Amino acid sequence: MCFDISSTKINKLVKKNQNATFYKDFNYEPFFHYNGFLHPTVSIIKLGQPKTIYPSTWGLVPDWGLDDISSFRKKYNTLNAKSETLFTSNMYRESALDKRCLIIADGFFEPHRSYDESIPYYCYIPSSEFQDGRDVFVFAGIYNELNNTSSCSILTTEANDFFSEIHNVRKRMPIVLDEGLKGEWLNEKLNKNQIAEIMKEGFTKKEFKAHSVSKALYHKKSNTNISSILDQVIYNTLFD
Repeated sequence: MCFDISSTKINKLVKKNQNATFYKDFNYEPFFHYNGFLHPTVSIIKLGQPKTIYPSTWGLVPDWGLDDISSFRKKYNTLNAKSETLFTSNMYRESALDKRCLIIADGFFEPHRSYDESIPYYCYIPSSEFQDGRDVFVFAGIYNELNNTSSCSILTTEANDFFSEIHNVRKRMPIVLDEGLKGEWLNEKLNKNQIAEIMKEGFTKKEFKAHSVSKALYHKKSNTNISSILDQVIYNTLFD
């Protein structure tokens, strides 16, 4: 699962990295932590439109939920979509073929269960390209139009060895696409088998790192959209 993300790079760095420009009405702001359950605005690149970065509300709303979005969101959690059931899900199958997207980020948080407590870990790809030492990447996603904007979900899959140790209860991970497959994911001519193959084999080949961070991440009343939320906090657990 992936319910918390970061995208800390300023506008021009995101544009350069993705070789795309922001939609004219999108007032993008970097963030250190967004909690998906608050349905924040994230940055996506839509199928067939690789040169434009659009705003999108995190938490896909299918067509049949558009009449009462508030009630829909109280009943359903659509921050993530399981890749294994994408084409059979009444929630996501309409978007799977013709509304795929890239969701831009530079980190995400996952819970690690240690004895009787849940400890948040910040996961990122090390990079010398950026001053903060973290690479920009994209999640494989799907979206649906939502009034004057859109809504989206991050696709997840069974965790690999590294993320199985971090997310050690449910053992899931978001699909961070390999750089070479970004364009293919936005190819309008893909069939179900080709899409399934990318979801199964397309996780980035770059190495992830992770460290534990403050449990304030889980406190609803705490301001967690601050740089210090990314700082390592030692709990004497597996990765520290």
